Amino acid sequence: MAIKLYKPTTPARRHTSVVSSSDLTKNKPEKKLTLPRKQLGGRNHSGQITVRHRGGGAKRRLRVVDFKRNYFDQPAIVSAIEYDPNRSARLALLTYPHGQKSYIIAANNLKVGDQIMSSREKIDVKIGNRMPLEFIPLGIMIHNIELEPGAGGIIARSAGNGVLVQAVEGKFAQLKMPSGEIRLVKKECLATIGQVSNPDHGLVRYGKAGRSRHRGIKPTVRGKAMNPCDHPHGGGEGRHPIGMPYAKTLWGKHALGVKTRKPKKWSNKMILTRRRASRKKVK
Repeated sequence: MAIKLYKPTTPARRHTSVVSSSDLTKNKPEKKLTLPRKQLGGRNHSGQITVRHRGGGAKRRLRVVDFKRNYFDQPAIVSAIEYDPNRSARLALLTYPHGQKSYIIAANNLKVGDQIMSSREKIDVKIGNRMPLEFIPLGIMIHNIELEPGAGGIIARSAGNGVLVQAVEGKFAQLKMPSGEIRLVKKECLATIGQVSNPDHGLVRYGKAGRSRHRGIKPTVRGKAMNPCDHPHGGGEGRHPIGMPYAKTLWGKHALGVKTRKPKKWSNKMILTRRRASRKKVK
């Protein structure tokens, strides 16, 4: 995979880039492994907008992805590498000996024809294989990790993500997350070997507003560009600052540096080192 650039035939084309689709081997998904996706436009059950700046976008279907891989000790063949419009990573279509097919998140460098397996015992350390953390060697990159045994993978599922196994002691494995956080996870939890596919996804430039609209993202207006009746940052003359000691949301609450994690959350004891904090500057 690589970033594909275009000739600057228009101002938008000059700044547009896409991820090459040379790694994809199939154009249309398995119909039995898809579901209809209802467009909500950021609204809840009563029709009120609870998430702003959403709506429209290209029509698409949901892919049923297997995050558990419960067909243990059965070798599966990678039949195809496919595009998923609902996520940044590629999908791999697996075919099992009994004819069952399923989608999984494709690992980087996973190829069509590869044979991979999921097991609760120790198996080969091979890209795409899935096994408990206690059997994975230290320093190996993994993804699609469970937090509770049998619950399915929920950690490191987006494009290019990967988690490092640092140690296995007692009942827990020590993992270093993509954010820099170091936490403990039960060693019985399953994880897949390798880095998530499509690592160049973060280098894409959309180039024009229309591509964001195709993804269902509507324009976002700055608060300081509004009137005082519409936003706390509104009003003033010219390119004025926000005129207050700290940034506020539309509803007057702190906008930056707010801790949203519960101070007494049960999993705090599992986190050895907090993630790297990032803070934006407001002018």
